[in-house]
Amino acid sequence: MKIARVIGTVTLAKVHPDLQGLPLRLVQAMERLDENRQPVFGGEEIVTCDSLGAGIGDWIALAEGPEAAQPYRPLVKPIDANTAAILDSIEL
Repeated sequence: MKIARVIGTVTLAKVHPDLQGLPLRLVQAMERLDENRQPVFGGEEIVTCDSLGAGIGDWIALAEGPEAAQPYRPLVKPIDANTAAILDSIEL
């Protein structure tokens, strides 16, 4: 699981039938902590399925790989990343 920040919304002209109605967000993964232990977001950009309603600027917990599709079982969704949680705060 990664920490990421929502930086945009993804809109599709055509979509796989199993993704119909699922909102997609563009997120940027946390790269590292700076010298003041503050998160630096500059990691890879990932398109994630977001059924929780995260908005631009929100921090999220990002599940990737086979675990990303687990909340939709027994349906099979062709996703590789999913918003697992919207983070209120992080204390280091």
